[in-house]
Amino acid sequence: MAVNPISKKLYIAVQNSDGTPVLLTLDGDKLVAVSLKDLSATSVALNNAPAEDAKDQRGRSLRISSISDIGFDDGKLLVSGLSNHEFSSSFKSIPYPFTAKQDESTLEIYHGAHGKYETAAPIRTFTTAVINGKKYLVASYTCTPLVLFAMDELKPGTHVKGRTVAEMGAGNSPLDMVTLKRNNDEVLVMTNSKHPLAKVDYKNIASFEGTLSEPVKGTAGVGFTATPMKDVLQMDKLDDTQVVLMQKKENGDVDLWTANESAL
Repeated sequence: MAVNPISKKLYIAVQNSDGTPVLLTLDGDKLVAVSLKDLSATSVALNNAPAEDAKDQRGRSLRISSISDIGFDDGKLLVSGLSNHEFSSSFKSIPYPFTAKQDESTLEIYHGAHGKYETAAPIRTFTTAVINGKKYLVASYTCTPLVLFAMDELKPGTHVKGRTVAEMGAGNSPLDMVTLKRNNDEVLVMTNSKHPLAKVDYKNIASFEGTLSEPVKGTAGVGFTATPMKDVLQMDKLDDTQVVLMQKKENGDVDLWTANESAL
């Protein structure tokens, strides 16, 4: 699900029962299919993707995690996922319009809930933010470590160690994150597969100077607010103060609604 930041039009990509991908948009109060027949499109093949037959230790396909999340910032497509490198967790920055250029770094983090350094787990969701005057990739992984990578260190061919600033609870996968404004402050909002929607004040991230490097049971590092809201599947910013959310209800229905930061 994505909101066009200029037109504010909402788009949702779904998969038909026969496997066909379909693009939908919101027209009034109805979802309608977007015809791709006369639309121009460009594409790029990712460098260093895992081989089609590559498996992890549990026999699961690695290629399916070639892309774990995408974003767009400063004229570049940002892509997290797995690669065929020895340290397989990777981050790519690809100029748009597409060229042959792809800047790629491999990533390493300390995962407190697992009690070890990891290089083979992909980022599950990310955003970018300016913290203390410096631009960072703000990322979260399965079992919910929150990690900062300085964007100016993510250079082609580098291996970059992130700074783990929080452990937000094991047994969970982060699903989506956005940055919203609260008065003059900024708040990181993150949805999860198991835990409720969580909010982290960026001023608390900015004041946390250390990095987690010891095993963690439960939560640690920068504090966060666990809201009562559960089962938010996806979200995207409508503007700096409002977000569009897709939320699953107890009866299985999925609601689409908007809210400001204070309502979350």
